[in-house]
Amino acid sequence: MSVAGLKKQFYKASQLVSEKVGGAEGTKLDDDFKEMEKKVDVTSKAVVEVLARTIEYLQPNPASRAKLTMLNTVSKIRGQVKNPGYPQSEGLLGECMIRHGKELGGESNFGDALLDAGESMKCLAEVKDALDIEVKQNFIDPLQNLCDKDLKEIQHHLKKLEGRRLDFDYKKKRQGKIPDEELRQALEKFEESKEVAETSMHNLLETDIEQVSQLSALVDAQLEYHRQAVQILDELASKLKRRMREASARPKREYKPKPRETFDLGEPEQSNGGFPCAPAPKITAASSSFRSSDKPTRTPSRSMPPLDQPSCKALYDFEPENDGELGFHEGDIITLTNQIDENCLLPGCSAEQVFCSSGHPRPSRGDPGQDGTHAATHPQSHPRVGTGLTMSPGRVTVIT
Repeated sequence: MSVAGLKKQFYKASQLVSEKVGGAEGTKLDDDFKEMEKKVDVTSKAVVEVLARTIEYLQPNPASRAKLTMLNTVSKIRGQVKNPGYPQSEGLLGECMIRHGKELGGESNFGDALLDAGESMKCLAEVKDALDIEVKQNFIDPLQNLCDKDLKEIQHHLKKLEGRRLDFDYKKKRQGKIPDEELRQALEKFEESKEVAETSMHNLLETDIEQVSQLSALVDAQLEYHRQAVQILDELASKLKRRMREASARPKREYKPKPRETFDLGEPEQSNGGFPCAPAPKITAASSSFRSSDKPTRTPSRSMPPLDQPSCKALYDFEPENDGELGFHEGDIITLTNQIDENCLLPGCSAEQVFCSSGHPRPSRGDPGQDGTHAATHPQSHPRVGTGLTMSPGRVTVIT
């Protein structure tokens, strides 16, 4: 910077301090100029804020917006022409619906409806992308150009005018100490800057119809977007209503539960915690009168649940010698399920040793065994008439 330039900066600073601190008055601008300056300032603020709000309207997610700005900057640095687009919320919703609709399958009414809705949401996202492009080209870019060029140029002229005014006021205040030629040059520069700034502000305010046309382009783009969105949503609503009618017309399928499998608890020492599917063993009952000639089937005692009826346990083996005799082995359990006369053991009676023959069952005194059953005495001491049963150790026979 030259010495003249340094002197001019010193003059400006001195005059500014005199006005701000000392209360000195500077050259007053006319009211028309101040009015235009005020309108330009309001216009500048309006354009800047409308631009920011418009971008938020098109791209409401601040995180995605910041990420997109970063990616665009990186793309410019790398020289890439195509920039990644903003992830529309309609598109994300549509992808979610399509994914879950495919998982549900074509047999599900809800799955088919999700596929239809997902496709419609993706169409809405495409329409929203078209709205973004249209608004950016016809509204955002022109306003951004207005900020970057016209308004910035006006601010430059006003700043230059303020500097020349301070220089002129400083020299005018020291008139006589400063050459008249220098004072005259300062006045001419001030008037020139004022005229340039006034002209630029006038042109901006007179051509504000351009901003109106840009705002109209924004509204037209929104109208087209909503028109296409209404069409897409109308088609989707018709599809969903048709699906509801078709689903209502179909006969409902009744639920038929499958038959349950029978499970046997099995033997405790052989069970591994599950339930075997083998059929439960059947217990064959023989008549207590022993008049039948058929031999009952005997089942293993280990396959039966605990007995809740009176029973007796054989203390000795007995092989039948005559027809109709009851044969058994030591340790066999005999369940008493019927009463012939008063000599038979009734359910719930006191502990007695009992041996039952088909004709005359007789009780025999003794203590109950460790398992709670009553022991049968040696069969040799009692007469037996009727149908006999041949049993084996560990077998349970029910006498009916």
